[in-house]
Amino acid sequence: MKRRPFLLALFLYVSVSSLYAQSPASYVDPFIGSGGHGHVFVGASTPFGAVQLGPENIFKGWDWCSGYHYSDSIVMGFSHTHLSGTGGADLGDVLIMPYTGPVRTHPGSQQDPSSGYAAYYVHEREKVSPGYYSVDLISSGIGVELTASERVGFHRYHFPAGRNARVIIDLKEGIGDKATDTHIEQKDAHTLQGWRWSRGWAKDQRIWFAIRSSEPIGDLAVYNGDSLLQGHSGSGLAIKGLISWDKAPGTLLLKVGISPVSEAGALANIEAEIPHWDFARTRKETAEKWNKELSRIRIETRDEAAKKIFYTALYHTMIDPSLFNDHNGDYRGTDKKEYHNAAFANYSVFSLWDTYRAIHPLYTILQPGRVRDMVRSMLAIYQQQGKLPIWHLDGNETNLMPGISGVQVVAEAYLKGIGGFDPELAFRAVKASALRDEYGLNYVRSQEYIPCDKVEESVAKAMEYCISDGSVALMAKKMGKMEDYALFYKRAKYYRQYFDPSTKFFRGKRADGSWNPVFEPGRTSHPFIDDYSEGNAWQYTWLVPQDVEGLINLLGGDQAFVQRLDRLFTEKVLPDPKAPPDIAGLIGQYAHGNEPGHHTAYLYAYAGAQWKAAEKVRYILQHLYQPTTDGISGNEDCGQMSAWYIFSSIGFYPVFPANGDYILGSPLFDKVTIDLSPGRQFILEAVNNGPENIYIQSVEWNGKKIDQSWMAHRDLMKGGRLRLMMGKEPNKVFGQAPASRPPQN
Repeated sequence: MKRRPFLLALFLYVSVSSLYAQSPASYVDPFIGSGGHGHVFVGASTPFGAVQLGPENIFKGWDWCSGYHYSDSIVMGFSHTHLSGTGGADLGDVLIMPYTGPVRTHPGSQQDPSSGYAAYYVHEREKVSPGYYSVDLISSGIGVELTASERVGFHRYHFPAGRNARVIIDLKEGIGDKATDTHIEQKDAHTLQGWRWSRGWAKDQRIWFAIRSSEPIGDLAVYNGDSLLQGHSGSGLAIKGLISWDKAPGTLLLKVGISPVSEAGALANIEAEIPHWDFARTRKETAEKWNKELSRIRIETRDEAAKKIFYTALYHTMIDPSLFNDHNGDYRGTDKKEYHNAAFANYSVFSLWDTYRAIHPLYTILQPGRVRDMVRSMLAIYQQQGKLPIWHLDGNETNLMPGISGVQVVAEAYLKGIGGFDPELAFRAVKASALRDEYGLNYVRSQEYIPCDKVEESVAKAMEYCISDGSVALMAKKMGKMEDYALFYKRAKYYRQYFDPSTKFFRGKRADGSWNPVFEPGRTSHPFIDDYSEGNAWQYTWLVPQDVEGLINLLGGDQAFVQRLDRLFTEKVLPDPKAPPDIAGLIGQYAHGNEPGHHTAYLYAYAGAQWKAAEKVRYILQHLYQPTTDGISGNEDCGQMSAWYIFSSIGFYPVFPANGDYILGSPLFDKVTIDLSPGRQFILEAVNNGPENIYIQSVEWNGKKIDQSWMAHRDLMKGGRLRLMMGKEPNKVFGQAPASRPPQN
């Protein structure tokens, strides 16, 4: 009988191992992008889960935005919320760290972690896979394992025998933010509750938590900073709870529920999602959730490295947006009011300037049900704050990045027939957001351009507004709102106000109508890029996806357009040690590490030169994505970098998401099967594909030969088979005829 627990544990270990060995999850390496400037989250989570439970290094600036960087070797604990791939730091809520030895209530320093509770670790004794993380703490000999459900982090600590044991819950610590109100209290022999409110990127973030311990809580001491308080509860700016056992339990399990609403909600989340103490069971269930989502796309290729990159990229597209509600549907709105029993799953962490370009279009194929709830979340945000989200973070509007990109996401969902939300409310939301008076929109309405001497990043804002306006115009047209259609169609062309025919660049325009004299298109540092955002004039030349035909005409027609695109990929960047690191992944002046250029290589197809798009896309796929810790050429940006890879490696990309067209590129895989809902499949075959056979020779759709360099979302979603015959030499006739090019709106 004594052997049964061991045999059960062995069975569950083998089951989880077998699950990964035979599944897409076995190819996922969450360490990809954890070095360099990728800033990805490393730890345990479920797809789109509210909890991202992972290790926390001592914060040292920009490359620690996710809390973890592969170059590090000191961990100060394991917190329950993280951003993935952002260029800004926040979250890192409810930090918990096990240790042994004397009482230490601060983490120590990078120079001397032994002065606090932080510990050394080495990557050889660190493991991570979708839904699971483990590490050995060298300083204390403690083994740490982490897994998670949607709203609960599950910890398992293995303490060395013959020593004491301590667990600190440090509510002061976060990732680049500052706690404003913290509280902890012991409710019973096994339960702690409390909250952490903070100010950082999110100006008023509020999280409540509950902790359940498998062992009776031995001795709880509560500190405010390093000051010991009386009793088993306390409130303040830097509350810390320290649990101590004179004799370490061999194994300690902690379940930590979080809630945006209340302590009771956090405790209820534990009871609903992990009511048991079976760590291996939760790990297995979470692995199955990941495999279900990752299996929506199946690729066939002999390139094992590409499989690793692909499924890791797909994994990275499902960390954010993240749930921001309780298991029962309750959530806290942007207005800080509680909303109970919501009829939709409420989401947050909307990095929309990045993600409207490829992630949200990807979701319309793979996650239409979640798109419905994300749109309803955005519409609720609109009702609470008067506009659609710009960059929304855990109940806070950060207003970061130029544009009103939530407009594109809502319009795209409507235009693609997602349904499940009120279309009239959706149109009111996109229209009201576009007609506000903030961030230069008042100048758009009054004089059709944003003066660079009045508004920062004027060109970047204006170009993004034009994309939004083009999206609203299509939505209005489909809804029969022709007066609105005419207004927004006209506004979508305002980008021409910034085009200087003497230089053939878009540039800043002052209130008196003169051009900004500070202008050097090859520079990538301030003040030369102050009219743009994380880019320069070369890169912003192409940000007109809503009117590519108009851009072609501005640049002098097809031949001039193609020649100018060629120059983009060969033009040298002027050396500048002060250039911001956001402008990364450079091929000439093309910057793949920054999102405004992600559609650019595909623009060749609009001028009848699809084969040139194939060249550039295949080069980017093979050189700017690697299966290494620094294998992402810029911030991951909540999955947008990965979404570009997913689309492009499959063989197409959404240049202007609202119109539902996908432009063909150069598929990396021999065959791709996408499971659609309900019960349909889209299959793309690349016949005679290979490292040198990068050019499309001809195309068949469901057995019928076609001569177009694009396909429509509506056709893809019906299911069918697209066959691309590939070759070593370009077929320059393919997609060349005007009728074969992507249609204009």
